[in-house]
Amino acid sequence: MAGTDGRGGRRRNPYQLTDDTPVYVISVAAQLSGLHPQTLRQYDRLGLVSPDRTPGRGRRYSARDIELLRQVQALSQSEGINLAGIKRIIELENQVAALQARVAELSSVVESAAAAMSQREAAVHASYRRDLVRYEDVQHGGALVVWRPKKAHD
Repeated sequence: MAGTDGRGGRRRNPYQLTDDTPVYVISVAAQLSGLHPQTLRQYDRLGLVSPDRTPGRGRRYSARDIELLRQVQALSQSEGINLAGIKRIIELENQVAALQARVAELSSVVESAAAAMSQREAAVHASYRRDLVRYEDVQHGGALVVWRPKKAHD
């Protein structure tokens, strides 16, 4: 897809290399990750690390994919987690990242709405007539005073 990073995001310059740019063939990705190419194919089949594909269906790994391969290997070797567990961990980490992005987006919207509300509130306060006096109910021993203005002919 021209103009996209292959993961739904957009790049400013299609020739700019980012961590998500798929550039490494499977043999290079295997060397960089310290894994056998067949292991990378297996991880792809299981959905653990799914690299982008060329029009000829060749795998192209990004720097982010290489890092994910290393993470899968570490979880498998050091932590003893099976591949199904690793897949679930990756899914949950992706879900957390998406939720964090959504929270940041919604926080921005809330901040904008609060700023707009403060501006409207300030405009309302600025429009108050200054000749109006605030009414305070004052009790004077239960007496009631009625004031009637004099008529002009009196």
